[in-house]
Amino acid sequence: MANKILSVFVDESGTFSNCESHDDKYVVGLVFHDQDIDISSNIRSFKDHLKTLGKENHFVHTAPLIRRESPYENDLMEDRVKLFSSLFNCARKMPVSYSHILIYKREWNDVMQLNLKLSKELGQLISSNSEFFRRFDSIIIYYDHGQAGLTKVITSVFGSQLPNVEVRKVHQIDYLLLQVADLACTMELLAEKVETHSFTKSELEFFKTHRDFRKNYLKWFQQKKLY
Repeated sequence: MANKILSVFVDESGTFSNCESHDDKYVVGLVFHDQDIDISSNIRSFKDHLKTLGKENHFVHTAPLIRRESPYENDLMEDRVKLFSSLFNCARKMPVSYSHILIYKREWNDVMQLNLKLSKELGQLISSNSEFFRRFDSIIIYYDHGQAGLTKVITSVFGSQLPNVEVRKVHQIDYLLLQVADLACTMELLAEKVETHSFTKSELEFFKTHRDFRKNYLKWFQQKKLY
């Protein structure tokens, strides 16, 4: 019998450093894909749609896309919404699940404490979903190693709690599910803002209202959440 392999795609938002006034939240997005389930048609469809939008071979960075920051500063709102919706709809239709960890860094001013808190949260995520993870014989984690601190936490925690774990350093552009992990980070940060009605001006311009975002995007995306 062939080994059952789980792919885990990881992205983050925020800096793995001491808290700064403009950088209070640190979020890690994890997307899970059973390699026995073929997603090649989803990938082809997404890539084909990117071509129609003039974004062939483009990695969609959702936070700067919403804020109209580089490389989207010259893109029209209509085009940015189309690009966001393309990734969102692709992710919604994919047979994958996701989870996230959100840390408020104002509560953890020391980098070592942040490391420990993140390790604890990741460990609890794995433990509370142990039945899911243990369905697989091996786990391959895909991360661009953009932050050395997060790389160490991922390697240590997954390796200590689950057997046959491999961590691969990869390029974001090569894996669509890394874009979905990026989207997961953005969606969960926005979900937190919905609860406090604290969308920025650019977020309100993009999504119109907190209610519209919840109804049109959040409730659909969170159906894929692994708690």
